[in-house]
Parts: sequence; C-alpha cells; structure tokens
Amino acid sequence: MSDSMPRPQIDGQGIHAESTASQTYEPAAPQAYEPAAPAPLGVQRVPTGNAGVDAQLERLADADHLPADGHLEVYEDVHRGLRDALTALDARPAPAPAGPLPSPPYNHRS
Repeated sequence: MSDSMPRPQIDGQGIHAESTASQTYEPAAPQAYEPAAPAPLGVQRVPTGNAGVDAQLERLADADHLPADGHLEVYEDVHRGLRDALTALDARPAPAPAGPLPSPPYNHRS
C-alpha cells in the first residue's frame, strides 16, 4: 500500500479506513436559497356579466405579482367580495320610491 492511501482497520463492526491527519471533512458552505420570482399562472378570467363578481375576479390578478405569503390577503378580500355579491342577490329589491300620482285621463266628448 502506498503512503497516500489509508490502511484499513478491522473492528467488531467491520472494516473501516484508518483516519489520517490529511483526511479531514469540510462541509460545503451553505448556498443561499433564492425563491423564484412571482409569475402569473396564466389562468384566463371569463367575465360573468355581474359587475361585482367580475371586479372580484379581476382582483385575483393582484396575486399573480405577489410572493406566496401575500396571496392570503388577496384571496380573503376576494372571498369577502364574492360573499357580499351573493348576499346582494338574495336581498329583496327595495320598493320603488313613491312619486306623484299620475293625473287621471280626461275623457272629453265633443
């Protein structure tokens, strides 16, 4: 065996390489982790015809430009807006305001 190769050691657990002063383990320096930048998902939003709902769907586009930890605020805001829009659909329309009564028709015979 050459001097550059460690000699094997035999113990009760098997054969191991003999450690030498020239063999030291140096862990690699941790690399900095950079998360990917926010990117749009490319989900097409189709208008529903209801202005309130369409506005909330457009609000979802704000999440495309935020990191993941910012999505929750947008989703909660959209959920609140959609819930309000559904509640408004269930509400009874307000009665028409009372205005002046129409004048009776004149039936003139000549």
